[in-house]
Order: sequence, then structure tokens, then C-alpha cells
Amino acid sequence: MVTRFRLRLYLLALCIFCGFGVLVFRLYTVQINEHEMYVSKLPGLKYESVRIPGIRGEIKDRNGMLLAENVANFEVRFDLKAIVEDYKKTVGTPPKHTWTRYKRGQPVQEEETDIIAIVEKTIFPGLADLGLLEDYNASQLRVHYRSTGGIVPYTYRRDLSFEDFASYAEHNLGLPGVTITATGRRKYLYDSLACHILGYVNLPDIEKVSAEKKSEFDYYVGDDFGVHGVEKTMDHYLQGVPGKRVLKKDEKGKFIGEESYTAPEPGADVYLTIDARVQSIAEESLRKVGRGAAVVIDPNNGDVLAMASVPSFNPNVFIPSVGIDDWKRYTEDKTSPMFNRAINPNAPGSTYKIPIALAGCLTDSWKKRFVCGAGQQYGKHFMKCWCAGKGYTHGSPDVGEAIKYSCNGFFYRYANDTGIRNILTMCNLLGLGRTTGIKITGEQSGNAPGPEWMRAQGLVWTESYTAMTGIGQGFVEATPLQMASVTATLANGGKIYPPRIVKKVERRNGEVVWEEPPVIRHDLTREGLTAEQIEIVKRGMWRVVNESGGTAGRAASEITVISGKTGTAQTGILSQPTNAWFIAFAPYDNPELAVCVFVENGNSGGGAASPIAKNIIEETIAMRKGQHDITLTKLNEAKGNFDRVMSVSFEGEGVTIAASDDPDAVDVGNFVPASMRKREVNTNAPVAKPSIRSSADAEGSVSGQNTDNLRKFRPLKWLGIRR
Repeated sequence: MVTRFRLRLYLLALCIFCGFGVLVFRLYTVQINEHEMYVSKLPGLKYESVRIPGIRGEIKDRNGMLLAENVANFEVRFDLKAIVEDYKKTVGTPPKHTWTRYKRGQPVQEEETDIIAIVEKTIFPGLADLGLLEDYNASQLRVHYRSTGGIVPYTYRRDLSFEDFASYAEHNLGLPGVTITATGRRKYLYDSLACHILGYVNLPDIEKVSAEKKSEFDYYVGDDFGVHGVEKTMDHYLQGVPGKRVLKKDEKGKFIGEESYTAPEPGADVYLTIDARVQSIAEESLRKVGRGAAVVIDPNNGDVLAMASVPSFNPNVFIPSVGIDDWKRYTEDKTSPMFNRAINPNAPGSTYKIPIALAGCLTDSWKKRFVCGAGQQYGKHFMKCWCAGKGYTHGSPDVGEAIKYSCNGFFYRYANDTGIRNILTMCNLLGLGRTTGIKITGEQSGNAPGPEWMRAQGLVWTESYTAMTGIGQGFVEATPLQMASVTATLANGGKIYPPRIVKKVERRNGEVVWEEPPVIRHDLTREGLTAEQIEIVKRGMWRVVNESGGTAGRAASEITVISGKTGTAQTGILSQPTNAWFIAFAPYDNPELAVCVFVENGNSGGGAASPIAKNIIEETIAMRKGQHDITLTKLNEAKGNFDRVMSVSFEGEGVTIAASDDPDAVDVGNFVPASMRKREVNTNAPVAKPSIRSSADAEGSVSGQNTDNLRKFRPLKWLGIRR
């Protein structure tokens, strides 16, 4: 009996254990394995995602020196959901606001919590006591609350200083839902230094985000984006990887917690080819004049070491957003501080004689001597050389002597003997008449005119137009960047490197995601020229500076050998009759620097531009030899003016705005088309979204044989010639 009883007891216990085992297994299956399936079936329960902006990458110079970084920024944010809940507890039923929405095209009146009334009653008095109260966009606050339900914080202020943050932390009045959060904010470390290269960023613009990207998140919080300069051209690399916060909402539409969080990651860092120290030297040197540009290129690889333009602006003014007063100050300034003169074209004057001289090497013109004759007769018009009326001529120089004297009479004949087709071939090889492709916004192509271009104007190309092209006037246009590149090509013996300003893009882990190595686009010694021919033209530039009678004796240096070419180009503008140019390279035997300086309203290349180039070269070489220490400091905005610059000196009185005896400034008239109009800045662009363009942009730019969007022009006028 006892044995039977025990057997039944064991069987009962086994059944109970099996039953509990099945129950536990089922509970595990339902609550663990099939959890997501059953949760998804709950009525109204869902998840909503919030996009967290990525951290923007940094911009550095070639040596890794920071130029643009992200610094700690303090923002006042409102947790609107918490503010409303506190109002219910302490005050009572929230006030209501009636608004109109449209359903199927019909207006429908709806009520919602009046978030503006609540915030102004409960939060603003405390902020006023802390000194943090400022004007705000009430409509923006209301729309934000309506669209997010208050779950996404509303940024009330973005510009708090650390002192404001410290004051809030010390005297916090316990304002419900009010926090001060540290975020990243763009900062340009040296204010105006390299401003036209770096550009600036704007606050997020959701309207520019594609519907596809916005559909990935329930609440899309955008990134700052580049609108100018390298910030824009390299924006897709600088943009950080966004983070994601997933929030859980119950069946009543209330957020009940955070499901997951993915932290944002920084974008890649952009390394420029510029040397911040050389950039500082160029900008400080250029500030001797009111309007102009300077470009410094390494002739051995095409790296842009500096690109300066004056007047200038401070990109920090645009962070986090530009004020109306500052925007008006920039856009209403007639000297156009946001206009990058280094990549915008003008008539290059006699500096263009260098590519013309090289073009003559495609034929046997370089071997010939041509008479100066104080000019040349074309039809009924006598086109003068600058020596006309001085009682002498330049005789019958060869090409090297003609470069030294900048003899217009020679180059009229030399250009026609070479032929416009060969000139256009050389211009095409050197990259004239088209953009260089440099990774910066706003570059213009200039113009290398020829018969096809002229035919599109309804006119016939004649020898007089070829003659004008031979001295860089007429319809010829080039940018300082292009002319610096031409100089670099001659300096290195004929190798044509496309200018580059971005060296590489690198992630924080050291991975290089993009790189632009130096590339030789053409080599003149493989295009029909010999080393001897190139040396003759190169030697001509040496003679301009270092021999008696050269037009740029003021550029002669005691610490290095500078070679150069002056240019004084007429504009057809009475208040600004000429612009001054100077291209140079140094040292002669092993060139390290190729420079172009352009001075608006400069009286002559020798007087107004060459001293600036000389100072840039000497300061840079001295720095590289350890003889001069360059300490980077913040640069204030360079102020522009319309003064007539007669001469520039880096000793004594500095800039002369008066009559000049410089032989390069002899006024004897020139042949100038209306295409040489003054560039302007569009001042009617929206706030914080500047649109900078030249008058040529509006009418179309024609280069080489491209006849699209042809520029209009007025009948030509015969004036005089400057060298």
C-alpha cells in the first residue's frame, strides 16, 4: 500500500512539474521571443524618431593649423512638454488658441494649447531676471510646438557666452523645462583671415532637405550648411554623421520614454593647400590698397599658398546667423567686401604679353625682331605704344627686350605674325578663357576671344583685334588666379599644373576619404616648345626687374632674385581709368613662389602692384629661412576705398594718392570695349544667403570659341595704350 501511494505521489508531482514547465516555456515564448510582435499589435503604441545633427568637420591649412573649428556654444532650450505639464499643476487648465487649418481645401477651425501665452507668463519673467530675455519669433515657436507636440526641445537662443551660462548656473530660478545646453558652433579662429576661401555656414534650412531624407525621421533637425567658399564646395565631406533618438508614444499619443539613442559623429576634416602664414603675409601686404587681390602659387605642384582679396569680411558675423544691420553693412558697401577679386576677371593688360610671347614659340615669330614705331596703323586708326610722344621709340627689339620694355608696338606686330589661332592654342594650353576648376565658389572663366567669338557678335575679326589681344586689352579678360598659374608654368619650365586649394579630406581616425594629388595637365615642351624658347621668355621677365630700363625696377630685391611683368590695363571707367597688375616668380633658378597682384584703380603695375608682390615674396622667403617669425593673429575686416593708387611703398609714407612720374603710368590712350565694365555685387539677395556675381554673369560669359550666352557690348571706342 505504501509503495502504491508513493508511486501516485511521484506521478502527481511529475505532472505538476511538467505543467509548470510548459507554462514557463510559453511565458518565455510570449514575453521574450514574441515580444515585438505583440507590442506592435497594441492599439496606438508606436515609435517616433528624432534626427540629431552631426558634428561639422574642421578646416585646416596645409600644416594642420586650425582655421575653422567647432567650439562649445551654449543654447537656451525649452522643453515645451515639461513647461505645459508644470503649468497644469501650478496654474490650472492651459489657455487655448484657435487656428485655421485646411482640410481638403476647406478651412477648419481648431483649438490648441496656447504655448506662447504659457511661456510668456511662466518663463519669460525668470529669464528677464537672469538677463537672458531677448526678442524671439512667436510664430516659429507656435509652429514648432504644433508639429512636434513639445517633445523636441525648442531653441530659444543660440548665442550665449560662457559668462551667461555661468550666471544661469549660479542663479537658476528653477524655471521648469528651461535648460542651457552646450552644442557645437562654427568659429573662424582668425576672423577675416582667408575669409573668401573659407566662406561661412548658415543655420539649417529644412526646405532644402529632400523629402526622401526627411522621411527617414519623424522629426528632422537639420545641420548647419555651407553657403560660400570651401564650406560650400566641401560641405558633403564636412557634414557630420547624424545621430538618432527613438522615442516611445502610448495609445493616447503621449511620449512615455526613450527607446534608443545613437550619438552623432563628426564629419571629415578638410586640409587646404594654403599656408596660413603666407596667407597672412599676402593679406597684410594687400591692405596697402583699398581694392585688389593677390594669389601665391607653388610653381612645383600648383598648390595655392595664399589667395587674398580686399576689402574683406568677418565670417564669424554670420554665426549663428547674420543680423540685418551687418548684412546691410556688407551688401550696401560699394567696395563689395564679399566679392572675391582673385577669381573674377578683368583686362590683364601687359601681363598678357607673357602667354602671347609663348604663343609665338609655336611658330618662328620668337626669332624675329619687330619695329616699335611708336605704334601701328590699323585702318584709319593708329594704335600707340606707350612711348609715343616721348621723343623716342624702342627700336626693333627681340621678344626678350620687348618684354623688358613692355613695347606695345612690338607686340601688335608679334601677335599678328603669330596668328590668332596659335594664340588661342596657347591660351587653351595655359587654361585661359576657362575656369581652373579650383574648389571654391564664384570662380569666373575670363575670356580668350577669337574669330568665332567675334562672329557671334555680328562682327568680323581683324588684325586690330589680334593686336589688342597681344597686349591684353580689347575683349581679353583673365583672373589673378589664372595669371598666377601662367606665371607658375613659365617659372617651372613649362609644366602646367591646375591650381588646387584643397589638399585632402581626412576622417578623425586617419582615413583619407578624398585627395587631389598634383597633376601635370600639359607640358609645353611636349606641345612644340623647347626649353630654350621658354628660357628666353623667362629671362625677359628677369630683365623687367633687374636691368636698367625695365618697367619694374622697384621690385628688385636684395634677398632673392625676383622676375616679373607689369601690366596697366585701361577700363573705360572715368572714375577708375586703369587697373594695375604685376606677375612675378622667385627665386630665378629654383622657383618657390609664383605671384600675381591686382590693384583696382591702380595707376601702374610698376608703381601700385609690384611693391606688394615684392613684399609678399621677401616676407615669405625670410620666413622660410627662419629670418622672420610669423605669429598668426586675428585680422580685422579690411576696409575698402576708391582712392586712386599712384604708388605703394612699405617704407616711409606707404601709399601715394597723387600724381606720379612712373613711366609705366604714361597716359596716351587705349582701345577699350564696353565689356571691361566694373564688377558689381548683387545686394538684393536674401539675408544670410548672399548671391555674389559680376555684371558679366548676368549677361553670360564667353570664353574661347564658346558662343553660348554671349555678352552684349556697346560700339568700340579708340582711346590710348598703356603698358
